[in-house]
Parts: sequence; C-alpha cells; structure tokens
Amino acid sequence: MNQIKRAVNFLGVSRLVVIGFLLLLIVSVFPLGINPGMIYSDCLVRIGMNGFLVLAMMVSIVCGAGLNFGLPIGILCGLLGGSIAVQFNWSGLAGFWGACIVSVPFALVAGYFYAVLLNNVKGSEMTVGNYMAFSIVSLMSIAWLVLPYNNPKIVWPITGVGLRTTMTLEDNYDKVLDNFLRIDFKQMGVLQNNPYWKDFSVSTGLLLVFAVGCLLMWLFMKTKAGIIMRCSGVNPGFSRTLGVNNNRVRTIGIVASTVIAAIGINIYSQSYGFYQFYSAPLMMAFPAMAAILIGGATPKKASVFNVVLGVILFQCLLTLATPVANAVINAGSISEVVRIIVQNGIILYALTKIRANGGK
Repeated sequence: MNQIKRAVNFLGVSRLVVIGFLLLLIVSVFPLGINPGMIYSDCLVRIGMNGFLVLAMMVSIVCGAGLNFGLPIGILCGLLGGSIAVQFNWSGLAGFWGACIVSVPFALVAGYFYAVLLNNVKGSEMTVGNYMAFSIVSLMSIAWLVLPYNNPKIVWPITGVGLRTTMTLEDNYDKVLDNFLRIDFKQMGVLQNNPYWKDFSVSTGLLLVFAVGCLLMWLFMKTKAGIIMRCSGVNPGFSRTLGVNNNRVRTIGIVASTVIAAIGINIYSQSYGFYQFYSAPLMMAFPAMAAILIGGATPKKASVFNVVLGVILFQCLLTLATPVANAVINAGSISEVVRIIVQNGIILYALTKIRANGGK
C-alpha cells in the first residue's frame, strides 16, 4: 500500500487517469480487430519524431522563460536549413545531418534575438512568444516566395519561383533514421503466421537519436551549468544573490531551445517524408507544450522524465484514438473529427493543469 501511495503521489491522480485510458486503448485494439503490430509501430515512430520538439520545450522551462510558444521560430530555422539541403540534392544520412548542421547557425542567431526580446518582457514571455511566432511565420511565408531557390523539384512548376507548400524527401533522406538498424518482423520473417504481430517494426535509429538527446540533456542538467540554469529558473531572486546573471542564463536556455527545435523539425520531417512550409509551423508549439505538461512539468519545473512520459502519453493517445474510434463508430469522415477532438482535448486538458501544477 505504501508503494501504491508513493506512485500516486509521484504521478498524480490525473496523470494516472490518462495512463489508465491509454492502457484501455492499447488493449482495445485486439477485440476490435485492429492490427496491433502496425498501430504499435506507428506509436513508436511518433514518439521518436516528436521527442526533440518536446525536449526543446523543456530547456525553455528550465531556464525560467516558461512554456516556449515561440517554438515555431526554431522550427522555421530548421525548415530553412532543410530546404537548402534539398536545394543542393543532399541525400542519405550525410544529407540529413548536413541539413541539421546548416540549421544551427540560423537557430543561434534567431534564438539570440528572441532571447533579448523575452528578457525585456519578463512575466509576459508566453504571450509575447505566441504573437512573435505568429508574426515570424507570416514573415517567412513571404520569404519562401522570394528566396532564390531554383531546384525544379521544390519550386512552383509554372512560375519556377517560390517554394511549394510541401516538399517531398523521397529522393533525399526520407525515413533515413527510421530505417537505420530497423527491426522489421516482416522482412526478418518473424511471426509471419501471426496476424497480430507480423507487421510489427521498431524504428531503432529514430528512437536511438531521441534516447541520445535525452541522455545528453540529463547529463547536462547534472553539470554545474545545468544546476545553475535550474536554480535560476526556479528562484531567480536567490540565484541573483549568488552572483548568477539570470539574463545570461535565460539567453543560453532560449538559444538552446531554438537550436533543438531546429534539429527536431528535421528529425520530424525525415520521418514524415515531407517538409511543410508557409502556415504549417504555426501551431506546432501546442502539441509539444501539451506533451510536457501531461508528463508532469509545470511552467517553472521540467525534467527529462517529464519529456519522455509526456511524449509517450500524448503521441500514443493521439495515434490509438483514431483507429479505435473508427472501429467503434463506422462512419467515413469520423477519423479526422476524432483526431482533432482528441488532439485539442489533450491540449486543453494540459493547459488546465498549469495552475493545478503550480504554474501561476
């Protein structure tokens, strides 16, 4: 009983309810006749492809800037680096990492100026960050039309000017991390007579990259710089008495968050198979924010455990809810409706936990 009480106190009743609902969805695929191997594989892919964006949200919280509604700024830097990689036909693992490396300088510059802005509007970071992201996305919508791209695969076919709304990565580095060291039951000939698990696969490379990112972040938080950053975020007044420059710490955290988001969108896009431009990055901060809040973070405290738990809960709920609803309610267009309801419902739930978790 004591162990159960500790588990309840550690996770919280509301979080246990979410975990219970997720377990119900996981089990329900069997009686409903849904292919569990395929749907569980999709859950693993979504965890890996969204993990870095949630990790970027954690750094912003730890440094004291709160929930990073300006995450699309880093995402736009990653899209800029990725579009340059495709412009020059980079491919394979080298092309993917090249896109990430090219994205970093843009993210460093954008993150620095974004940090300067947030340091001047302390207490209103989330509001200012939200409107800043909306403004930058609109500005970059113009930039995608006027930047000198000329690769016929990515520009509009009639005018030859401006990026297309969607850029395919099929000839570049589509699923290059997903297929690295991939464990595929169908290709291996494992359980081919089992209708449930013959389609199961593990995107090993994608999950390894996310695991390495989490490990590096956990190790950084154990260093002197990480402890100072955490102290500055939780209690800036106390850290100031110790001689810590809170503005400098916040700047480092916001720049790091922007860089991680730039790398994260490249990881997301290679797994998705496309880059999406113009208004696509506009709302991408909200799923990352909801995931880390459901994982147990607050606008002042966050950990790698919150990132891992949150991305598992959010992405698995989102992935499983749609096919389960389709099987229960036989209607043609119900899947998209359910996806929107579940995604926005989880985001709304996470937002209600801000004050409940102490984020005043």
